[in-house]
Amino acid sequence: MSRRLRFISPTITVLAIVFLAYTLAQAEPLPLLTHHVRDVVANGQAPLVGKLPATQTLRFDIVLPLRDRAGLQAFNREINDLTSPSYHQFLTPQEFTARFGPSQDDWDALVAFAKASGFEIINGTREERDLRLSGTVANVEKAFHVTMGVYQDPTEDRTFFAVDREPTVDLPFQLWHITGLDNDSKPHPMYVKKSDYAKAHGIDPSKVVKHATTGSGPSASFLGSDMRAAYYEGTALTGTGQNIALFEFAGTDLADLTTYYKNVGQTEPYTPTLISTGGYGTSCVDSGSSACDDTEQTLDMTQAMGMAPGSTMLYMYVCGDVLASGSGNISDTACISAMVSTASAPLSKQISCSWGWTPADPSTLDPYFEQMASQGQNFFAASGDSSAWSASNEAWPADDANIVSVGGTDLTTSSAAGPWKSETAWADSGGGISPDSIPIPSWQQLSGVITSSNHGSTTLRNGPDVAANANFTFYVCADQTTCTANDYGGTSFATPMWAGYLALANEQAASNGDTIGYINPIIYPAALGSSYSTLFHDITSGSCGTYSGITGYDLCTGWGSPNTTGLINLLAGSSTPSFTLSDSPSSLTITQGSSGTSTITVTDIGGFTGSVTLAASGLPSGVTAAFSTNPTTGTSVLTLTASSTATTGSATVTITGTSGSLTATTTLALTVNSAATPNFAIAASPTSVTVTQGASGTSTITITSTGGFNSATTLSASGLPIGVTAAFSTNPVTPPANGSVTSTLTLTASSTATVGAATVTITGTSGSTTHSTTIALTVNASSGTANFTLSLSPSSFTVDERGSVSTTLTVTSVNGFHSAVDLSVNEFPSGVSATASSNPVTPPANGSVKVTITWSASRRAPTGTTTIDLIGTSGSLTNETPVTITVAP
Repeated sequence: MSRRLRFISPTITVLAIVFLAYTLAQAEPLPLLTHHVRDVVANGQAPLVGKLPATQTLRFDIVLPLRDRAGLQAFNREINDLTSPSYHQFLTPQEFTARFGPSQDDWDALVAFAKASGFEIINGTREERDLRLSGTVANVEKAFHVTMGVYQDPTEDRTFFAVDREPTVDLPFQLWHITGLDNDSKPHPMYVKKSDYAKAHGIDPSKVVKHATTGSGPSASFLGSDMRAAYYEGTALTGTGQNIALFEFAGTDLADLTTYYKNVGQTEPYTPTLISTGGYGTSCVDSGSSACDDTEQTLDMTQAMGMAPGSTMLYMYVCGDVLASGSGNISDTACISAMVSTASAPLSKQISCSWGWTPADPSTLDPYFEQMASQGQNFFAASGDSSAWSASNEAWPADDANIVSVGGTDLTTSSAAGPWKSETAWADSGGGISPDSIPIPSWQQLSGVITSSNHGSTTLRNGPDVAANANFTFYVCADQTTCTANDYGGTSFATPMWAGYLALANEQAASNGDTIGYINPIIYPAALGSSYSTLFHDITSGSCGTYSGITGYDLCTGWGSPNTTGLINLLAGSSTPSFTLSDSPSSLTITQGSSGTSTITVTDIGGFTGSVTLAASGLPSGVTAAFSTNPTTGTSVLTLTASSTATTGSATVTITGTSGSLTATTTLALTVNSAATPNFAIAASPTSVTVTQGASGTSTITITSTGGFNSATTLSASGLPIGVTAAFSTNPVTPPANGSVTSTLTLTASSTATVGAATVTITGTSGSTTHSTTIALTVNASSGTANFTLSLSPSSFTVDERGSVSTTLTVTSVNGFHSAVDLSVNEFPSGVSATASSNPVTPPANGSVKVTITWSASRRAPTGTTTIDLIGTSGSLTNETPVTITVAP
């Protein structure tokens, strides 16, 4: 046998040979280290009704175990021990893999096994310990020694697929887990719509809860920025330098985020980055048979970014294709493994998850949560929106002992965008004793945490740990449809708030040269001390089913909501007074002989109150710098001026601020271009004008400066038909250097003007420089007052929720009318929208033009009949026709 090995092709690795030899010699396949068979399958409560087709393709993940989990758990205790040399010596993902992760040989053997089993590799790295794959059912059954059956859910009218036994593998080592061997996880976002809550409880939606009265959003609803004002109450910390991650089982439409910021009059801080894990798509559109709902995903972004508007980036990790109906596939290990790695994005130290699901084994993600603790990451999980936890009201992952569980409150602020005023427990806040029988962690065993008053368990994990506003008081935009105020609530809102709040704390920790570790071992003993009231707002009233808000720790709100900077200072250490510099814009392009400006801003940190002296260095030859205010305590406008002989090209200008022994810098990318020959361009809009004898029409003439042109330009018109005159509103015109100026040209046709088409030439002249443009002019004969009519067919129709109906609008010219008609409606019924195949439209003189108008109803559109007006407008002319719309369920 040893002789034959010498002649094996060099393309076959030694590892593959070892793998092949092992699989040939192995007597029994090895079991995995986690549980995979659903309880209802094992105990027969879910009857088998069929088998998955052998050719059906599944997406699944194979996860490798840690090499030294016991060593990792010991290390995590050391990094939280103030007396240990390892205190806060957090690991990078690469250091973690080298110390605790699988060996390269094990990873390579797994890859070889996947390929030999006929699976297609989607992605995955040794650093993630997660190999994401797809393969047929036949190959899955063969590789893992299972049968993929279809089972009837014992409590719901649905079926699911699952394995009939625990999988085993022909490998020389055990695997940790295989994700995707069933679809019985029932993923659901942790928000609730007020109308759904009211329906479930048999009450009128208006009786559920009063609307918010102190928010700064529409109808006094709360915005993400209001939560920042209530819970942080400061301006110095914005999350600078911090990344925030979101765990999502469906993608999003970033247009909804933009709509939110536009509607509330705020600037969107940045565009979040969407990351596909496991091959799942990142888009989410609420239409068609595969309608997706991005309410959860959008509200997560608005709350996290509202709390930490200066954060570097928000990364949304997508590891599922869950539809609005709730169906779809997920892979929790695909998301979580990507979040502990830098393979897809820089590491995020604060992670928010507002989804709940029911894994076959609740311990599956624990090695990843433990890795997060070793890397200075915190995973916040929503505690749910159905009051007390129970076997039928699943809590996971909020009852895991390695995460921060976030409950809900009902918040009132002192004013719009004002500070915290009062807070009670939210009636629907999830909380209680772990339904998954997860043992109580050490920090909940401290004397004074679990008491007879809060009715917690002394043997099992209790939750939540902390809380924040979750009542039906928020402004929400989602699903490319009408935004809502005071309609949605849930711990889904509170959880990304906490992730954003921790980004503020980590910003302060970074300024002190530190990173915050897993916060539960820190906040529990601190909250038992005399400084509790400076750390948290203790929620002492309200209830959530079985439990109530009481003094100290409770099972509705945990320790409560964050109290301004007290908790930040506990976690990050008191801030040392200092400052930072920033410039806007951070890049400038100027031409020889001209100048440009950038605003330099001094941001105070830790109570800094000094003045800062500014200086600029790295200037190209011939460029000078001047500050409008120097020294400054706030902002100063930097003006960079290039002489006519300044050195051209790119340079990095460094702006340095000095205050005593403190210094800070920022850089500006400067480009100096050579001076261009002054010139101008001329344009007309519109480029065609139609007038009727005895009437007039207009076109806007624009003169645009190039090369610093800044001279008077005389306008003239030629080629006019007999009886047509031209007049300019301003003539001559002088554009600003490298800017533009306009003049309105009015073409007037007398009652006897020559009818027909003509080309009118508009010429601009400045000294010896001339440029021209043309306008196509049509003069129509006058035969009465020009007008138009509107006719819609059908003018009355029924549209189903999530459906659409097409109608035909005919615009007819009367008496030679030949102008653009803008189409609009006086108002849309809620949830109904319309699109026109063309708008505006221009009928031919004494003719007509047809437009297809498609009316659509979203799934949120209320049923009923509404009559609205379809309006056509052309100048001072307005005509309308009625439209009767019935929305059917």
